[in-house]
Amino acid sequence: MQNKFYNTDCIDGAQKYLAADSVDLIITDPPYGIEGDKLDKHYNRNENFVIDGYVEIPKKEYASFSEKWILEAERILKPGGSIYIVSGYTNLNDILNALKKTSLEEINHIIWKYNFGVYTKTKYISSHYHILYYKKKGEKHTFNTFSRYSDSEKADNGGSRNYLDREDVWIINREFKPGKIKNKNELPQKLLEKMIQYSSNEGDLVCDFFLGSFSTAKVAKGLNRYATGFEISKNSFNYQIKEFEKLKTGYLQSQIRKPPKNLLVNSGKSLTANEKKKISAEFKKIKARGLSKKQAIEDISKKYGRGYWSVLKIIDGTTNKSLKK
Repeated sequence: MQNKFYNTDCIDGAQKYLAADSVDLIITDPPYGIEGDKLDKHYNRNENFVIDGYVEIPKKEYASFSEKWILEAERILKPGGSIYIVSGYTNLNDILNALKKTSLEEINHIIWKYNFGVYTKTKYISSHYHILYYKKKGEKHTFNTFSRYSDSEKADNGGSRNYLDREDVWIINREFKPGKIKNKNELPQKLLEKMIQYSSNEGDLVCDFFLGSFSTAKVAKGLNRYATGFEISKNSFNYQIKEFEKLKTGYLQSQIRKPPKNLLVNSGKSLTANEKKKISAEFKKIKARGLSKKQAIEDISKKYGRGYWSVLKIIDGTTNKSLKK
C-alpha cells in the first residue's frame, strides 16, 4: 500500500482511482457553501498567508454536490469502515439528507466546541461544528475504546478519563499559525488524532475527499496509517504535497500518549455465584475498617477486575436483602 493523492475533483477522482470497499476510514471537511472564500473579514485574518485558490460550492448546488460525493464515500468504504464529516450548521441539512440516501448507519452526532466564533451582536455566537460519525454495514466497525485512556484512569474531578474522552461533545481549540502559510480552513491536529486513534489501526488506509491543507493525511502518516485523497485547488495541492513528503512515517508516535494497561480485565464477563459471595464478604471487611462505600467499591473493583457499577450492583443487592431480613 502507498500514500496516493490526486489533484482533481473528489467525485471524478474517487470513481477513477479508488476501488469499492478499499478504504478503512474517511475523515473530511467539505467546503462551507457559504462564501468561504470571503470569511477572512469575519475572522480578522491576514489573507496574505493563506494559499490562494480555495474552491467554493454555490449554495444552489450544495445539496446535489453533497449527494454525489457521499455516495462515492459509501462505495469506497470497506464494510465496517467509518466516516467522519465535519460540517457547520448552515448546510447541515443537505449533508444529513445525503446520508439518508445511503445505507450508512449513524454511530454518533458529535459536537466540536472550539475556542472562538464569529462575533455577533444580535444573535448567539456560533462556536461549534457538527461531526457526523457513520459506518458502512457488513462488518463490525473499528473502535479502539482504550487507545487513549485506560479503564481506570481518573480525571481531576474523580471521574473516568476514558468516559470523559468519549463523550460526544469535544472541546478542542483551533490552531493559531500567525505568520505561517496555511489553507483557508484547517482541522486541528488533536481533533484528527482523536478520530484516527479511535477509528483505525496502524496500516489502515485513511481518505480525505477535500485534502485542503493535507492535515488528515499528515496526521494519518504520523500515526503509521496510509493516506489518500483529493484536492481540486492546484495551488494547495502543489504546496501541501511537498509539505507532506517532508514528514517521516510515524513522526507523531513519540508524542502520542500511551495509556497504562487496563485493570478491569474481567469487565463484561458473567459473575459466578461464588464470586458474588466473595465480593460481598470483601465489602463487609473493608467497611469494617472504616472506609467509605465508594472507596470500598473502588478497591474491590481493582482486585477483581470488575467495573465499579458491576460491584455496586452486587453490594446494593446484598444490602437490600439484608434489610428485608
